[in-house]
Amino acid sequence: MGSRQVSQSWQGMRITVAGLGVSGISAARALAGLGAVVTVVDGGDSGTHRERAAELAEEGISVRLGDAETLPEGTGLVVTSPGWKPDSPLFAAAAEAGVDVVGDVEIAWRLRGENAAPWLAITGTNGKTTTTQMLASILRAAGLRTAAVGNIGTPIVDVVLGEETYGDLDVLAVELSSYQLHWAPSLRAHSAAVLNLAPDHLDWHGSMEAYAADKGRIYEGNTVACVYNVADPATEDLVREADVEEGCRAIGFTLGSPGPSQLGVVDGILVDRAFVANRQKNAQELAEVADVNPPAPHNIANALAAAALARAFGVEPKAVRDGLRAFRPDAHRIAHVADVEGVAYVDDSKATNTHAAEASLAAYEPIVWIAGGLAKGASFDELVQRSAKRLRGVVLIGAERHLIAEALARHAPEVPVVDVERTDTGAMSEAVRAAAGLAKPGDTVLLAPACASMDMFTNYNKRGEAFAEAVRGLAAERA
Repeated sequence: MGSRQVSQSWQGMRITVAGLGVSGISAARALAGLGAVVTVVDGGDSGTHRERAAELAEEGISVRLGDAETLPEGTGLVVTSPGWKPDSPLFAAAAEAGVDVVGDVEIAWRLRGENAAPWLAITGTNGKTTTTQMLASILRAAGLRTAAVGNIGTPIVDVVLGEETYGDLDVLAVELSSYQLHWAPSLRAHSAAVLNLAPDHLDWHGSMEAYAADKGRIYEGNTVACVYNVADPATEDLVREADVEEGCRAIGFTLGSPGPSQLGVVDGILVDRAFVANRQKNAQELAEVADVNPPAPHNIANALAAAALARAFGVEPKAVRDGLRAFRPDAHRIAHVADVEGVAYVDDSKATNTHAAEASLAAYEPIVWIAGGLAKGASFDELVQRSAKRLRGVVLIGAERHLIAEALARHAPEVPVVDVERTDTGAMSEAVRAAAGLAKPGDTVLLAPACASMDMFTNYNKRGEAFAEAVRGLAAERA
């Protein structure tokens, strides 16, 4: 892959790039380098915006700050950063002018060389990054040259054009958000997976139906496999609705015993009944549950999805096992911090919505649950109903903790709740101490907030770090 030959001429094309963030700057530079006349627009006008604008100006790229609504004259294509809402005035102006709006993933797809590496694509409400990284680890274990790209790490446009950095890759493991899929109409993956579907980003998409439809775009034009979650029928519905290439197969993954054309778990073994001869009768062992790190149920599901995509690409079973063994999850994803007086302390600060928190809570029992933050319009009734029997106690933090408290009062009134009112940097330490007071040996104190972190912390990483620091402090005191 790389910039030797691309399938479309960009010379002299007038392109407006919406957004002066990482992906916007990446797209602007790439398109300008291919001869397009690029203007970047952004509603901001801060010092940082001006610094970035000055850098681009030196490269011959125009930047218009303080106006994100007016379409520059002569624009032939708008390239948007993923977060811009579909109802943005700039896009309405583009529609009125008959100008297409696409995202950076669409541009990357169009920029691929003639012998470009195939894309194995992954989306879902939760688990995307972990699954994409697992897949890349499996592909590397198979001796394939690959990179985990898209909604993680390096902008995908840079990877597609970055011969010097990435060389010729055999295959890409591509994480895609619903935003990116919305703006990528031409994308046609080799194989793709939708891990799960739960309400998220509905303020952006407008409805659950629109959100699901954008997720489902990942299956369009697949050539080998559409991987779906047997436990989440909505993902299989998206496969049924997709227009795929002749011969493309629906492949399910399940935590139970798999049927034909599925991957699943039998007696602690991850098995494949999809990519084997005589799948009506035969199954191929891939790995042990113990090879998955950590072996929580939702993470085993991630591993099965990654394995399905790798097997669709022809990877041998041994590479699946070796890749899963080599994989190490990012920080703050069901990470064991320490054991203190027989109680395990686990950091899943990345569980920023109810769906992710429910998956995390399902991995342990009994639990003292630390939760709360910014709810993003979520309801907590179903989460509490499904998890109540696992709860030893709950410690609530953050700006909208009252919403979880109300759900607990309705559906788990017998569970003791500690409400941490303070919101300063010491709040997490107080929460951990309160959790230690509720926990008994054999319990797990689980930070799975089900909420965003920005009310108290810069991001979920900082929240997880505060939890780990508080746990280490507790351990030092009680040593």
